[in-house]
Amino acid sequence: MPIEVGIWNINDGVKKLSYSNIESEQKLEDILTKDISILSDDLLLIGRQIQTDYGKFIDMLAIDGDGNLNIIELKKSRTPRDVVAQAIDYASWVQTLSYERILNIFEEKNGIPMEKAFAEKFDNALPEKINDTHQIMIVSSELDSETERIINYLSNNFDVPINAVFFRYFENNKQQFITRSWLLDPNIVDEKSSSIKVDSKREKWNKQDFVVNFEDGQYRSWEDAIKYGFISAGNGQWYSKTLYKLFVGARVFCMIPKKGYVGIGKVIETATPIKDVIFTNNNEQKKVEEIDLLAPDMMHDKDDLEKCEHVVKIQWEKYVPKDQAYWEKGLKANQNSAYKLRSQYTIEKVSDFFGIN
Repeated sequence: MPIEVGIWNINDGVKKLSYSNIESEQKLEDILTKDISILSDDLLLIGRQIQTDYGKFIDMLAIDGDGNLNIIELKKSRTPRDVVAQAIDYASWVQTLSYERILNIFEEKNGIPMEKAFAEKFDNALPEKINDTHQIMIVSSELDSETERIINYLSNNFDVPINAVFFRYFENNKQQFITRSWLLDPNIVDEKSSSIKVDSKREKWNKQDFVVNFEDGQYRSWEDAIKYGFISAGNGQWYSKTLYKLFVGARVFCMIPKKGYVGIGKVIETATPIKDVIFTNNNEQKKVEEIDLLAPDMMHDKDDLEKCEHVVKIQWEKYVPKDQAYWEKGLKANQNSAYKLRSQYTIEKVSDFFGIN
């Protein structure tokens, strides 16, 4: 049984407010569309009346902060069997949606990129994997016993990640209120959804672009990197090993952590321990320790292959000083020194900033 919510007015004595059904399911859908947080603070509405490939329309589709989808179906005048069967049918379609298609649906419905809206809502970049799993919510102005039995059966016996939520409507002194009650504990439904994984959806990689993190400071200087054409990482294999994924011809989007993107360039020589690196300057070849560097400790641990700096030579196409770094919410960021850049949104935004087609 769901937990029932009651409201009492205690201004003049104690008086329980009587509830009534919301006048129409359409009004309830309008309310949820205006503020989906009434269902959950951890939801961003993708859109309403989402058309499936079978000509049917999902009432509402949302995404949570982990990138998982939520099918929200209003009961309306349908029978319990019909609404639950319809929602499960929608879920079978939703699980097939690719990363790109979900982004396209969002932009068609909202007129802005999903990456931007997601970052503004959750203060975090859209995950590289989305639609890893999903949940079903049946929404109604009242919950009948048949719907309750069906949902309990599917949840308890088959671990279907489905729940029901119903709303009560109250009015007092011309003020209107609604309350929300869940049939099942949402945390239990979360556990069930996490155990039912589908093939995760991520943006396709173009097999060319990488983001590299350049920690400007004591061990490496962005001004040195511009002047001599390189990126580097060190102080442990965890930091340097990903540089070895970079190949000649790969394009790098260089970012200084906590500042933003500062350059775009192309790899011209793969990762090498710093003691073996030779730079050519004014037609003269010199080892790193023989050139004037602003970074005071770039040659740290030069004979220790695990701790020393590992250098990748770069031909810079465009760059800016670090105090002009470009950043906005929704751009891709990661702790690795180098990683595949799949986000087309990031590629387009950073390329536009640097004036690269």
